[in-house]
Amino acid sequence: MSRKRGVIGFFVHHRVAANLVMLAMLLGGALGIARMNVQFFPSFALDVVSVRVVWSGASAEDIEQGVTNPLEQKLRSIDGLKRMTSTSAQGIANITLEFVEGSDPVLALDDVRQQVDGFTSLPADAETPEVSRVVRYEPVARLLVRGDLDERELRQLVHRFESELLLRGIDRVEVSGLAQQQISVEVPAERLQGLSLSLDQVAERVQGMSRDLPAGILGQQDSARELRSLEQRRDPLAFESLPILSGDRVQLRLGDIATIRQEPREGQLRLSRDGRSAVEMQLQRAESGDSLAAARVLDEWLAETRPQLPPSVELEVHDESWQLIDERISLLISNGAGGLLLVVILLYFFLPARVALWVAIGIPTAFMAALGVFWGIGGSINMMSLFA
Repeated sequence: MSRKRGVIGFFVHHRVAANLVMLAMLLGGALGIARMNVQFFPSFALDVVSVRVVWSGASAEDIEQGVTNPLEQKLRSIDGLKRMTSTSAQGIANITLEFVEGSDPVLALDDVRQQVDGFTSLPADAETPEVSRVVRYEPVARLLVRGDLDERELRQLVHRFESELLLRGIDRVEVSGLAQQQISVEVPAERLQGLSLSLDQVAERVQGMSRDLPAGILGQQDSARELRSLEQRRDPLAFESLPILSGDRVQLRLGDIATIRQEPREGQLRLSRDGRSAVEMQLQRAESGDSLAAARVLDEWLAETRPQLPPSVELEVHDESWQLIDERISLLISNGAGGLLLVVILLYFFLPARVALWVAIGIPTAFMAALGVFWGIGGSINMMSLFA
């Protein structure tokens, strides 16, 4: 009697090979589950650059004619541009540039910055354009910090929490409820007269010496790096050392003639809860991050931080987005286990026990192999892949 040929015939006569293949499928699935990212939506490329210009007090028509339309004409010549959309509203212009798939995001951002920096027709009262690459983040949870603290103490506490969470692996933390800080520089008129300086000259000197400027791209393709000149001051001490006058023997700094303070801007919305000051921190993960891993980081940090806080300070977690994907994973596992049990029971009615067992084992083995392949091609566990 001749042996059957083909894949099935081979595994019928080589049982060890079939067992090895099944073991490889199970190990591949286990590796995929352990290393695959868990997120709410699947990853997708987002090659988008945004240009934002603020012109306070201007109408939407003035914004369109004086800012949006001229900038659009300047930006149309950028290589790799797929689509450009713009919005002109009162006091602000937004231009969004979408590039073709596969474009180098660093080079695209630098091309847009060069075109915007070369645009010299902005209205005199318009602020410096802000050019940034749009990066997609997904929420993990919101953390509310509240307590009987003054604004300075609450700010320091929130900044400490932010640094700790970022160091532990949270990709991004957005803080809302803290008033934006501004640097105020007060120069007495007597000192200006004694130095033969005007307030406009001091302001021009401060603006010219405290700026972050792009300096082009170094390298090509994967090794490309963006160069910037980082000179912008961030705190009062840094502004105090800014040179105002330089001579052969004497160098006059801003701190020698001015009073410099850092203070919150007026008229900003502040949060409160139960009559106490509050700040909300939104924890987010990057596109390549893992929502469940970020949730574990948050739980561990809360378990360590809460016992060390004063009694007047509370940490309240809400809007935990990661629970949605966790609940759906649990639902899928419970339904899959129940379905497998029903399949096994039905197989025992119509097949011998040994054959029914091996058929039942083949079902989860096939799922594990599919998960291994899915991880190998760059997939993730998300809402779409779960239901698929």
